[in-house]
Amino acid sequence: MKHKHIFWPITVTILLVILTVATMVLYFQSWDKKALSVPNESAQIVKESSDKNLDFKTIIHDAQKFVVQIEAEGESGQTTGSGFIYNDKGDVITNAHVVEGADSIYIKTSDARTYPGALIGIGTEQDIAVIRVPQLVNRNPLPIIPSFEADIGDEIIAVGSPLGFQNTVTLGIISGKNRSFTVDGYEYKDVYQISAPISQGNSGGPLIHSSTGRIIGINSAGTPNGSIGFSIPIQQVYDLINMWSDRADHQELDFDGYTSLYETIDSDQLIQDAEYIVNYFYESLQMRDFFNAYALLGSQWQMHTSYQDFRESYIHITNITVRNVEASLLDNDQVSVSLNADYDLRKNDQSFITEHYKIQYTVGYENDQLKILDSSEELLSTTEHKPPQDTDAESSE
Repeated sequence: MKHKHIFWPITVTILLVILTVATMVLYFQSWDKKALSVPNESAQIVKESSDKNLDFKTIIHDAQKFVVQIEAEGESGQTTGSGFIYNDKGDVITNAHVVEGADSIYIKTSDARTYPGALIGIGTEQDIAVIRVPQLVNRNPLPIIPSFEADIGDEIIAVGSPLGFQNTVTLGIISGKNRSFTVDGYEYKDVYQISAPISQGNSGGPLIHSSTGRIIGINSAGTPNGSIGFSIPIQQVYDLINMWSDRADHQELDFDGYTSLYETIDSDQLIQDAEYIVNYFYESLQMRDFFNAYALLGSQWQMHTSYQDFRESYIHITNITVRNVEASLLDNDQVSVSLNADYDLRKNDQSFITEHYKIQYTVGYENDQLKILDSSEELLSTTEHKPPQDTDAESSE
């Protein structure tokens, strides 16, 4: 009987110990799971920061799609400048001095299309203006940071059309801030000073922040020697631009005007535009923007080649080198553009080959828009590049 009295207390004690240990294990497991589910704010910040490290070439290529060349003509003559699409209404931001006194305004896009524009707002003291182009509706332009304040030393990209060379890029930094001066009656207050030069034709183009790929200013003026430029911070004029845009939604806009700019085709300009559109075609291929490249082709070419087939013919190319570009005028306002192109293609065994082509393109107008109408190519030769030998593996043998 004595053993029975000892057995039960011991049994109960053991059960209590087991229950206590089990409870503690379950508690710590639950606590550990909750701790792991707490968001890691540091990891989230790192991820967001890495997303902003955009590829430099991609920023430039995307920007060029929405930068336009502006040609305005009035009693005082013809003016050429730059601008950029900033919303989905087809509105283009530029400088007031580019379109001041213009009777007609034409916008030339990156794919060499030309459209008439209507002036919907222009500053009298601030050098800023907005043009509406119905054919540019529903574009998705580069984002703008309306409240951004750049710091001295920030890297920037200035895109424009200096001296008529469409979509030219200059690089630099914010070299000064809060610069104020007056030029031709326009007051510049607290503007950015940039190391990228602003020459004739660059006015009105976007100033892009390199690390974010977003527009932070409007390139507006430069020094006579072209060593530095000045850009209006977008935050200064953003509300005014939006007001002009909203007001234009309820106005009857005039897209007519003096059209002598495009009554006749300038042969030299046509050759220059043809070379540009072929180079832009290859730039789009190099950036693997096959849709943009396909859009540059004429309707007959697209009719016989689907987008899928077009993409498939270039998807395996890893690099393109274009050389010896020559253009000559043909009949019917068409241009022949001949060139040599080297296509690098990666093979399955990590080696690659280079195919050397002689290619000739025919460029001309289709529905008043410049297109690549046809092409012929000849494979001249092929160079095979062997993968590098593994020297460590060879020495171990």
